[in-house]
Amino acid sequence: MAGKFIVKRSGDQFMFNLHAGNSQIVLTSERYTSKAGAMNGVESVQNNAGDTTRYVASDNGLRFNLTARNGQVIGTSETYSSEGAARAGMDAVARAAEGSTVDDQT
Repeated sequence: MAGKFIVKRSGDQFMFNLHAGNSQIVLTSERYTSKAGAMNGVESVQNNAGDTTRYVASDNGLRFNLTARNGQVIGTSETYSSEGAARAGMDAVARAAEGSTVDDQT
């Protein structure tokens, strides 16, 4: 089931969350100084989901960063308890991004 990007303001900056078909947040973007930057980030996730990721260890487990082909971080996952769960999360991001819609709440 396709997901939905929700684009919103965060203080004086912009960001987005990618929601899976079940409405769960599967990816949170970096902060952008402009709405156009956030919208470009959405497009980048749609184009790169499932292609380029790297794991980041945290105190509570693993999370992953989705990165663009230029190496820039586009978004970060929630924290997972295992590598298998993180891989399932990456798959969820790819499924949610495919055919996704955008809800601009700015």
